[in-house]
Amino acid sequence: MSIPATAKIVTFLCTRDRATAKAFYGETLGLTLISEDDYAVVFDAKGTRLRISPVKEFTPQPFTVLGWKVPDVAAAVKELTAKGIVFERYGFLEQDELGIWTAGDAHIAWFKDPDGNLLSLDDS
Repeated sequence: MSIPATAKIVTFLCTRDRATAKAFYGETLGLTLISEDDYAVVFDAKGTRLRISPVKEFTPQPFTVLGWKVPDVAAAVKELTAKGIVFERYGFLEQDELGIWTAGDAHIAWFKDPDGNLLSLDDS
C-alpha cells in the first residue's frame, strides 16, 4: 500500500462568509453537507470531501481552483444559469453564446463562487 496514492483526496477552499458559501455549495450547486464545525463546512462532492474554511482575509486566485467533469456542459450551464450563476467571458477565448469554450473535443465553462474562487465545468 502506498500512501497517499491509495488514500482519498480532500480538497480545500477558503471563504470570507461561511453562511454564503454553505448556501452556494449546498443549495445552489446541490452538494451534500457532511459536517460543520468551527473550522470548516464540509461537503461530499461525489466521494471527494470539499472543506470550505472561513478566513478573515482572502484573495482568490486568477486560475481555476475546482472543477467538475459533467456529461453535457451546455445542459449544466443552462441549469446553473437558471439558478442565477453567471458564467465568465474571456476576450482571449472564442466562447459560444453560453460562455462555453471548445478546445478539440473538450467543452469548458467557468464561473465563480461568492468569494471569487474560479470554478469550471468540462466534458472532456
